[in-house]
Amino acid sequence: MNTSSLLYATIILSLLFACGSKQVEEQKEPVKPSRETFLLRKEKFFSSLTVPGELISFQQVDLYARETSFVKKIYVDVGSEVKEGQLLVSLEAPELTARVAGAESRWKSQEAVYTASKANYDRLLETSKTPGTISQNDLDQALSRMNSDLAQLESAKAIYREAGNTRSYLEIRAPFTGVISARNVNPGAYVGPSGKGSEFPLFTLQEQKHLRLVVSVPEAFTSYFEQGDTIDFKVKARSSEIFKATIKRHAGALDNRLRSERVEMDVANADKRLLPGMIAEVTIALNGADSTFVVPKTAVVNAAEGVFVIKVQRDTADWVYVTTGRSMGDKTEIFGNLRTGDKLITSSNEEIRKGSVVH
Repeated sequence: MNTSSLLYATIILSLLFACGSKQVEEQKEPVKPSRETFLLRKEKFFSSLTVPGELISFQQVDLYARETSFVKKIYVDVGSEVKEGQLLVSLEAPELTARVAGAESRWKSQEAVYTASKANYDRLLETSKTPGTISQNDLDQALSRMNSDLAQLESAKAIYREAGNTRSYLEIRAPFTGVISARNVNPGAYVGPSGKGSEFPLFTLQEQKHLRLVVSVPEAFTSYFEQGDTIDFKVKARSSEIFKATIKRHAGALDNRLRSERVEMDVANADKRLLPGMIAEVTIALNGADSTFVVPKTAVVNAAEGVFVIKVQRDTADWVYVTTGRSMGDKTEIFGNLRTGDKLITSSNEEIRKGSVVH
């Protein structure tokens, strides 16, 4: 074979090889990415909510003097545990004592006047039983005078009782059992009602063996709080301990600013390990009564068009708009036009367009 024949054969083989390769490439289909899916089903969703709360005294009162006076003697101090009705401080007011003495004197004087007018009427009444001895006019006047003196006597008694009650205000007693948490006076101090002698209260009394745990619950979670439920909480001062509280009171209305409901819980604190004013970290179980659709968070797309999941039906993607509920870990509740057994894409995104083919 000469050189020209060899060159011609080489060119023919190259053309045949190129045409064969091109046909193979044309027959090769592009590889489309596959999508992982799951079947939708209902299940009971167990989650929890952690919110801050505040511990306050079950009862707390600031004690002021009812009458302007001076502190005579103090019987308690900060930290003192007192019983209901126990004497905390005695006060003195000389002008008040004089007022009581004057009221008592007027009472005794009016009592004597009434006794005399009553005796006079009784004599005239007895004498009038003999015909012609006492005129009816004299008898009526005596009766009127006696009734007037009786009214004056009752008025004097009322004034004396009022003065006596006022004098009782010079002894300040505990309205309930608790602990004195603040003291702002010393013997000899001038005291009186708030703004009229005392800028600060004489004492602050708190009930500390029984506390309230106050929590502001967001509007979306108010339906999960039931009367009598027990919840757990922690405080920073005792971070290794878990305390219990019982839900007792609901405000029944939302705060206009925070859009939350005030919920109060009772806390037993007989050992006084908890203090009023502590901030608590409250953990509340949000367990729904009914089963709901629960999906991975990656299956939910939050886009400008709205929140949706992608359902696969006959290998075609369909956007189904939903609303989300509670979330816990990598799962979340969804609500929408869905049925049990629907096939959803596990990892959804906006690039999977509605109507596109899904493998």
